[in-house]
Amino acid sequence: FSLPGITFVILLPCRWIGILALYTVHKGQFNCPGGALLHSYLIVLLILLAFIICVLSALVYVSMQGTISNPGPRKSLPKLLYTRLFLYLPEFIWAVVGAVWVSDDSVQCEKTVINVIIGTVIASWVIIIFTVIGVVIVFDPLGGKKTFYFTDSVNRNLESSQSGQLLYNVKNTATRVWEKRIRLLCCCIVQDDDHRVAFTSIAELFRTYFSDTDLVPSDIAAGLTLLHQEQDKMESCPKEPEEVLCHSPSSLVTDDLDIELENATHYMLFAAAAYGWPYYIYTNPFTALCKLNGDCCRNRPTDSDITGSDGHNFHFGSILKITGLQYRDFIHISFHNKIYEIPFFVALDHKKEAIVVAVRGTLSFEDVLTDLSADCEDLTLEDVLENGFVHKGITQAANYIYQKLINDGILNQAFTIAPEYKLVIVGHSLGGGTASVLAGMLRTSFPTLRCYAFSPPGGLLSKSLADYTKHFIVSVIVGKDLVARLSMPNMEDLKRRIVRIVANCNRPKYQILLRGCWYEVFGGDPDNFPTELDGRSQDALTQPLLAEESLMVHRSPSYNAVEDESHLNSPPQYPHLYLPGKIIHIVEESSSRRLCSSDIKYTARWSNETVFSSILISPKMITDHMPDVVLKALNSLSQEHGSCISCQTR
Repeated sequence: FSLPGITFVILLPCRWIGILALYTVHKGQFNCPGGALLHSYLIVLLILLAFIICVLSALVYVSMQGTISNPGPRKSLPKLLYTRLFLYLPEFIWAVVGAVWVSDDSVQCEKTVINVIIGTVIASWVIIIFTVIGVVIVFDPLGGKKTFYFTDSVNRNLESSQSGQLLYNVKNTATRVWEKRIRLLCCCIVQDDDHRVAFTSIAELFRTYFSDTDLVPSDIAAGLTLLHQEQDKMESCPKEPEEVLCHSPSSLVTDDLDIELENATHYMLFAAAAYGWPYYIYTNPFTALCKLNGDCCRNRPTDSDITGSDGHNFHFGSILKITGLQYRDFIHISFHNKIYEIPFFVALDHKKEAIVVAVRGTLSFEDVLTDLSADCEDLTLEDVLENGFVHKGITQAANYIYQKLINDGILNQAFTIAPEYKLVIVGHSLGGGTASVLAGMLRTSFPTLRCYAFSPPGGLLSKSLADYTKHFIVSVIVGKDLVARLSMPNMEDLKRRIVRIVANCNRPKYQILLRGCWYEVFGGDPDNFPTELDGRSQDALTQPLLAEESLMVHRSPSYNAVEDESHLNSPPQYPHLYLPGKIIHIVEESSSRRLCSSDIKYTARWSNETVFSSILISPKMITDHMPDVVLKALNSLSQEHGSCISCQTR
C-alpha cells in the first residue's frame, strides 16, 4: 500500500488545495438562486477530503513499517483500510448529490462558478471509477480460502469425507477463478471447444503454481530486484567459467561453430520473415509502410497458395522484402491462426539449395494460449527407444503443420520442383519450439533434415528427446533470454528464490522497490541487502517465510523448500524438459555506450542445456529474446568472422 498510498497522498492534497483556492476566489459569488447548495457542496467536500487525506496518510505510514515477512508493525492496517472503505460511501453519495445539484435548472449562478463545481464533480467521479477498477483488478476472490488449501505434495489428514470435500471445493474454486481471468483477458477472440479446453488446462497450471504462496505483485517485484542485485554481486566475484562446453567431437571444432553461425544468420531471416508486416514495420518504422504500399500489390502467388487472411497483401509483401525471394519461390503460405494452429510458409532457398519451412512465433492471443498449454504430452519417435515428454501446446501445433505438409502434399510439391534440395525447418520462439518438434516427426522420412531453432522455449523436450535432436537441430540463444529458460521446474525454483530472499530481507518493501528502480535505471553498485538465512534458528526455518496469518497455519512446498534436505528428498512436481539440439549461446562481450553511438560485441560458443537450468534476472531478459536482437547478434558475429577471414588472406 505504500507506493499507491503515497501517490494518493500527493494528489489528494493538491486537489484539496485547488478546491480551497477556487472556493476562496469565488466565495462571494454564491449569492444567487441555488448558490447555497453549491456552497454547501464545496464545504462538505473539503471536510470529507481532509478526513480521507488523514486516513490515507496514516495508512501509508503504517504500511511502511516492518518488512515483507514481519507484518507485526502493520497490524493496525486492516482497521485503517476499513475506515477508508467506509469513507467511500459518503464520497460516492456526495458525488451523486453534486452531480444532481449542478445539473439542476433552478441553479442560476455565474457560469464560472458552475464550471468550477462541474470540474470538482467530474474529478470525484474519475477518482471513484478508477478506484473501483483498481479494486477489481487486485481483488483476490479466493481470500481466506487459501487457508484451507493443501497441495498434494504435503501430507495432510484428509481421511474424513468432509476434509476431502473441502479440498475438492477449494481447488475447483481456485481453478474457476483463474479460468474467468483468462476468459476475460481473451474476450476479444472467438472461443470454441479448443479454447475452453485450453482455458481449463492453463487455469489448472496457474492454480497449482500459485496455490502455495500469498505473494502480491509488489512482493514479486521486490524479490526480482533483490535477486538481480544478488546475481550481479555473484557475477562480479571471480569464479570458474559457468558455461559447460559440450564434449562431442564436432563441438570442439571451431570451423563447425563458424559454419553453423553462418547458416543460422542466413536462416534467421526466414524465421523473422514469418512474423510478416509487424516485424517489418517494427524494424523499419519510417519507410516500411511506403515500401509495402508500393510493392505489395505487384506480385503475389495465386490465392490457392495462400491460406488465411492477408489484408492488403502486407504479410506476403513483408516476407518478400525480408527474405529477398521472388514470389515464384514460395510453395505454400499459411496465415491461418487459431489455438494450436500457427502460421508458416514453405519456400525454395536457391542460395542454400534448401526447401525452407519457416514457422511463426508468438504474435496473437491464440499463440499465447498455445504457449501456456504447458502440460506434458507423450511423444514416440521411431529412432528413440525411450518414450519422451514434450510441451503439449507446441506439440499440437507441430502436429497441425505436419498434417498440412504431408497430407496436403506440400512437401511432395516442393521436392517435385527441387528434388535435389535438402529440407530445413526454422522458427523463432514458439516457432522455434514447433520447428524442433516438427523436425523430430519428419526426421525418419527426411534423414538429411536440418533445423534451426532461434530462442526456443526451455521446457520443450525430455532428456532422451533432447539428446536425440542434437544430431540435426541447432538452437541459438542470446544472452539471458527468459524464454529459453522458461520451464515449470525453473519457475518453481524462481518462486522459491523469491520467497527466500524477500523473507530474509530486513528492509521495508518500499525501500527495496525504490532502490531497485534506481539500480535498474541508473546502475551503480548492488545494494548490500542480506541474501542468506544466517542467524535463523532451525525452528524458524520450519515455518512459512511470509508472515501472512492464513499461511502461518499451514506449511507450503515453496516455504518448505528453505529446508534443503526436505527439498532434495521430495519428488519433483513437474518433469524436467530441456532445450532442443545442440546449443549455440551468444553472449554480450563488451559494450561502449556514448551519446551518439552504442557498440556491442558478441561472442558465441557451444553450450550445454544445464546452463539454462535457472532463470536469470536482467533488464535484457526480454529484449534478448526479440527476433531483431537475435538477428543483430548473428549479423555482428558474421561480419566479425568475415573481417577476420579477410585479414588472414592479406
